[in-house]
Amino acid sequence: MSIKLDLYKIFCEVAKHGSFSKAAKSLYMTQPAVSQAIMQLESELEIRLFTRTPKGVVLTNEGQILFEHVNSAINLIGVGQRKVIESKNLMAGELKIGVGDTISRYFLLPYLEKFHSAYPNIKLKIVNGTTHELCTLLKSGEVDIAICNLPVRDSSLEIIELMDIHDIFVCGAKYKEKLSMPLSFKQLAKLPLILLELKSNSRLYVEKYILSKGVKIEPEIELGSHDLLLEFARINLGISCVIKEFSQEYLSNKLVYEVELNEEIPKRTIGVCFLKTVSLSPAATKFVQDCGIGTL
Repeated sequence: MSIKLDLYKIFCEVAKHGSFSKAAKSLYMTQPAVSQAIMQLESELEIRLFTRTPKGVVLTNEGQILFEHVNSAINLIGVGQRKVIESKNLMAGELKIGVGDTISRYFLLPYLEKFHSAYPNIKLKIVNGTTHELCTLLKSGEVDIAICNLPVRDSSLEIIELMDIHDIFVCGAKYKEKLSMPLSFKQLAKLPLILLELKSNSRLYVEKYILSKGVKIEPEIELGSHDLLLEFARINLGISCVIKEFSQEYLSNKLVYEVELNEEIPKRTIGVCFLKTVSLSPAATKFVQDCGIGTL
């Protein structure tokens, strides 16, 4: 079976737009030509890819499966084409970085400033997401590198460790006066805990470690950002689990206080990830090397 790449490109455009006419417009083709291409693809694959509706078309189950794989492949082809035409002296190009909100604010910003100052013509695109989401974006070619919380266990990714971080619990002045420290994990579990959302790699790491000690912790409040964890602890709404290195301003100004535990949670790391099978673009290579956050 030999199917031209052009047919798959047309298929992806129709799937994205949900319309033959809109896809035709974006591809600078006629609608009959687009319809004919989809008919040819369906004939060669011997499956129906779209269901026609009064408002356009929607993917069939088989079409959805095909789209998920083909779209990723076409994105990767696009990445390859862009890398070929990028100038080696970095006078043009784009660097797409996937990163979480907290790491972006407390770790990445100085490196972005340095890189942009050295290579102002490189367009920077920053995509936020969880560690799992960023790894998915990497594998589909939608970002060049991802800077995220480790561990990441994925054999398709190259991982470079960048910085050690420590998970701690903090509280406001009200709780500091009431707590007799140090606390065991069992004592900690009885307090009103404030944690990140369940999908967070940081929360999963802390919960898994404490569970390995025979204690299950459950939050009274779940939040979507590290900054909110600090603020909620500051106003005495509970005990927040935060990253010590990213909480120094609050700790040094005594806006929050570290809760002393009988046992420290082991350190973990932040790392930069990229695909093993796809060469980094010149811009991504320079970012990793020249900014001093890793060695290839």
